Amino acid sequence: MIRLARTEDAAAIRAIYAPYVTDTAISFEIEPPDAHQMAGRIETTLAAWPWLVEEQDGAIIGYAYAGQHRTRAAYRWSVDVAVYVARGSHRRGLGRSLYRPLLDILKAQRFRAAFAGITLPNAASIGLHEALGFVPVGVYRNVGYKAGAWHDVGWWELDLGAPHGAPHEPLPLAALDLPEYWV
Repeated sequence: MIRLARTEDAAAIRAIYAPYVTDTAISFEIEPPDAHQMAGRIETTLAAWPWLVEEQDGAIIGYAYAGQHRTRAAYRWSVDVAVYVARGSHRRGLGRSLYRPLLDILKAQRFRAAFAGITLPNAASIGLHEALGFVPVGVYRNVGYKAGAWHDVGWWELDLGAPHGAPHEPLPLAALDLPEYWV
């Protein structure tokens, strides 16, 4: 089951995310956030953007969310997106199953473009994003230093809807009529 995240999910989400921080360069954070910090991130995100979790047998096994792309006003129709899957749950289609409803919600919110930053190399993440229609738009070379090495970050973009003149303002998540099980 895929649903909107709740602050009560913070510990489970943190457990999924922490190994990406401590064991890889996929995340550029150095220390994983604690459950309280993660709950704050969930709450802040859900004020404007979707954060979804996937549950299986009562356990959260993955999550995906969107957030602000940049702070300047003219960027407000663009979002950054990310997906994380629990260890042992990779290569089962969870990334796709989380991203599809996330992207549908973003379209309903009137966002125009979604961007994904991927620490390189990462063939699995590139494959997932490109399978969903994301296209590469550039690489920030040697942009982050972690685990004793410099890392590149590639950027992929997904067009959520071609621009036609002046756009309508993006809708906050609460303005959508989401199915009951999402709330």
